[in-house]
Amino acid sequence: MNEIRTGMGWDVHRLAAGRPLILGGVTVPSELGLDGHSDADILSHAITDALLGAAALGDIGMHFPDTDPKWKDADSLQFLVRTAELVRECGFAILHIDSTVILQQPKLKDFRQPIRESVARTLGVEIEQVSVKFKTAEGVGPVGLSLSAEAQAIATLAR
Repeated sequence: MNEIRTGMGWDVHRLAAGRPLILGGVTVPSELGLDGHSDADILSHAITDALLGAAALGDIGMHFPDTDPKWKDADSLQFLVRTAELVRECGFAILHIDSTVILQQPKLKDFRQPIRESVARTLGVEIEQVSVKFKTAEGVGPVGLSLSAEAQAIATLAR
């Protein structure tokens, strides 16, 4: 019998001028980008945490601490690559990723396919195994006021 596991991930970063807006490894043209120790790719971070959670391997901070200069301005796709390796070393296959980016602006619908392709390629799965949705915060809270952006993800694994 197959063992099925599900993990949840979430990330938030401030928006700041002079920083790139990178989501799932794709740079989106924007006046504001995500501020953080690495490239602050909230989508990659949320997916990383979802995968680690499903495999009971801790969280992103345990594996890629923001106190380590090695990760300063790092490409967060590195986190996804290493996490996929760890998950597979535990005998799991990645079945599906479902994710949501919450960002007031810019509109992201034209970036759905490139982001899905980037995440799928990075994780070594088919594009049909990666779902990426976009929401605004309807002008409410820090996300709605364009002060921050959030991402949520669920990963489903089988062993």
